[in-house]
Amino acid sequence: MSSGNPRLTVSKPDLLEGGSDARFRDLLYDLFAFGGRLEEARARFAAYIGLNPPQYLIMIAINRAGPDGEVGVAQVAERLHLSGAFVTIEVNKLVKSGLVAKQPHASDKRRVNLSVTPLGSEMLERLAALQRPVNDALFASLDRADFEVLSGIMRRLARGAKQAIHLADHIVAGEEAQARD
Repeated sequence: MSSGNPRLTVSKPDLLEGGSDARFRDLLYDLFAFGGRLEEARARFAAYIGLNPPQYLIMIAINRAGPDGEVGVAQVAERLHLSGAFVTIEVNKLVKSGLVAKQPHASDKRRVNLSVTPLGSEMLERLAALQRPVNDALFASLDRADFEVLSGIMRRLARGAKQAIHLADHIVAGEEAQARD
């Protein structure tokens, strides 16, 4: 689905307005601006408890495990859209710091169950006092209906983003191969 205008940055008709991608570009600028502020907030939250941003997210994900309380590296990696190898490295640092505990999985000895230690829980409890007002301010403009819509949209966008990045890599690799030929 190619557009006749090579300067358009999107060709999906639903994302064009009057043949222009200007509104799409405005959306991206706003997403980048908000995403940057989220990254800044995450960095401040992490620094507040002496962690790097990925470690902070991993601790939060482990702390917010599902109703059965079991969470392993694969579940954390999937939830945060990170590689299992990267999560393993960061979890090992958190274990060494005494913030996360690893226990063997009851039925699968290749897996581990992760949990936040009492020391880690204390840190997260102290952090919550900072997170609440900052998150409330970040999302102050949303009412419940907006929140529901945005949550669904972001879930779908996050799932599709990985495929889009693979597509970009594929296109670039093809162009590089053509240039070598």
